[in-house]
Amino acid sequence: MVKRCFRRVGCVPAIGLGTWGIGGGFWTADTSRDGEWVEAVRYAVGRGLKLIDTAEMYGGGHSEELVGRALKGLPREELFVVTKVWPSHARYEEVLKAAERSAARLGTYIDLYLLHWPSDAVPICETIRAFEALVDGGLVRFFGVSNFSLQQLQEAEACAKKYKVAAVQNHYSLYNRRDEADVLPYALANGIMYMAYTPLEKGAVARDRRLAEIGRKYGATPAQVALAWYVKRGVVPIPKAERKEHIDEIAGAFGLELSEEDFAEIARWR
Repeated sequence: MVKRCFRRVGCVPAIGLGTWGIGGGFWTADTSRDGEWVEAVRYAVGRGLKLIDTAEMYGGGHSEELVGRALKGLPREELFVVTKVWPSHARYEEVLKAAERSAARLGTYIDLYLLHWPSDAVPICETIRAFEALVDGGLVRFFGVSNFSLQQLQEAEACAKKYKVAAVQNHYSLYNRRDEADVLPYALANGIMYMAYTPLEKGAVARDRRLAEIGRKYGATPAQVALAWYVKRGVVPIPKAERKEHIDEIAGAFGLELSEEDFAEIARWR
């Protein structure tokens, strides 16, 4: 397993596992494939995908429950568990309660706790104050934000008094590179972990012929080339995978080191 180190969170697995759709959808649980999903998450961890990303919204908390079941009995110090609080729970007391519920479902403390989306109703400083209280209490190790613009990220940073905003998780891929204009370089320059959700664009990146051509040099698939490019870029991608063959493909990107020439060529694509 390859790790990447950031000043604000230390060293974490270079590639994580997204769990959107595992255990249900938008606040709606699906228990029809629980055994299969638990096995998939546990298999992914065994293949080195030890950063697991979930959220209270995923399946109305059922995704967190399944992740907790999958991680039970595994060496906790080797894992990095990420979950998110929904903006309707962004008030100080609601954040504390939501974190307690998430930790109970996960069966463990939370390594990284994110505000899932900006809240229109709650000042970000109130949410950050709750995050800092959670760190003080030991339930959460680090906190951050998701789906934030640079201005919103900087506003969150200004609110943090005792601890620093450790991470930002946004939509980023070779097909969606808008954050390269501001959020990504700012995060990298300031030691903030930048996590990319939907990095394979629901399979579209994996079908890219340009990536396939480069991949032939390395005996790698287009998805593996893309993931290796993100890692070399300083991004932590969190692709979703449920099937073992897809998990194996993702894990295969850990050992792939692109040449400077290939990295630069992909960077020029628009």
